[in-house]
Amino acid sequence: MSTNVRDEPRWIPALAILAVFGLLAVLPHHVHVMPVWISYVVVLVVLVPMAAVTLTGSAFWVKAERIAIMLLAAVYAANTAAELADMIGIITIHPPETRAVSLLSSSLAIWVTNVLTFSLLYWQIDRGGPGARMSNASTKPDWLFPQATAPELAPPDWRPLFLDYLFLGFNTATAFSPTDVLPLTRRAKSLMMVESTISLLTLVIVAARAINVLP
Repeated sequence: MSTNVRDEPRWIPALAILAVFGLLAVLPHHVHVMPVWISYVVVLVVLVPMAAVTLTGSAFWVKAERIAIMLLAAVYAANTAAELADMIGIITIHPPETRAVSLLSSSLAIWVTNVLTFSLLYWQIDRGGPGARMSNASTKPDWLFPQATAPELAPPDWRPLFLDYLFLGFNTATAFSPTDVLPLTRRAKSLMMVESTISLLTLVIVAARAINVLP
């Protein structure tokens, strides 16, 4: 398994994790819902097994990576939803105190965090994660990619990588509906609905309010 697992580079999802960490760090203090030090610990716990997978391809580290990333994504998703709820509360309860620039920057940070977080979840959930996909496990897919329905148009032995799930996450947050990648399982549909809801509330309520208070 080790050679196959190491075929997918981990530096791209690692950059996504660091980007989420950076975006959460620059949010205004009034929308932080957890201490900053927790973010440092969580990121470190996730990056260590990712580095170990890259270096060794060990099945143990692949499993540890999967558990760590799914826990991280779940925490980030809950944190993003809580921050969005906090911002909506600030807008509705203390509207005179809201500033357009702060709202726009915060809504952008929450929206990008939402896309990256759910992309990580999709990447780890589909067909048992990158390790299972690279080892040709027979697990049924959670999403149907166009390359699976038209293999003659795809490269030999094509498998979805993190960038494919990032594209799925971006489309879900912008189109609010499936595009060229179709969800096949209930958990896939549920995750996409949650991501679309967070994105919709961010754009319609927070960003719209920010534009409305621009001088």
